[in-house]
Amino acid sequence: MSYILSAIIGYLLGSIPTGYLVVKKSHGIKLTEVGSKSVGTVNSFRSSNSKMVGIIVLVIDFGKGFLSVYLSKLFFGDVFIYPMIALIFAVFAHCYSPWIKFKGGKGLATAAGGAVLLSIPVLALWLFFFIVGFLFRKNVHFANAASTILTGALCVSTGDILNKWSNPPAETTLMFIITTVIMLSIITIRHIEPVKEYYKNQKLNIGKDKK
Repeated sequence: MSYILSAIIGYLLGSIPTGYLVVKKSHGIKLTEVGSKSVGTVNSFRSSNSKMVGIIVLVIDFGKGFLSVYLSKLFFGDVFIYPMIALIFAVFAHCYSPWIKFKGGKGLATAAGGAVLLSIPVLALWLFFFIVGFLFRKNVHFANAASTILTGALCVSTGDILNKWSNPPAETTLMFIITTVIMLSIITIRHIEPVKEYYKNQKLNIGKDKK
């Protein structure tokens, strides 16, 4: 029952379409119809042209992951699997919210919110790879996707080490690896189209330069 309740907590919190609600209320814009059509921080900021809106969306989306993990720990004890299930479902629901026809954001802020309580080292690795990726390509979507994939690869290859630094550690290294990879895979899938669009634009720009 604790597994199911943890999933419900995460799903209900994660499904709140923060960016959609904030931007629609403040600017009368439906995020699912403009820009990248994502309801995350980046599209909220770009579509509203407001740093304040972007910050509000970021903080609340971060809070959804944080609260999912916190409540799961509070209700079901400091056992890895319960808050991790809550976080996976929070990220999934954020990316595919039932309230906006299963559209959503990219899941990064929500995942980061939960990682603060569950695994600071995994979050730190992701941030490191993001900075390197962004400096390399100067594109947020490329950096997001690359850092998520590389972090997942390290979680698989050094899961025994990273698990020891989790709060709390998973019962087994395999549990840590599987659950972490599931969450990161959801985020990676949400970045496939933006990355494809990035490379498409790169090819177009190269074609223009040759003319």
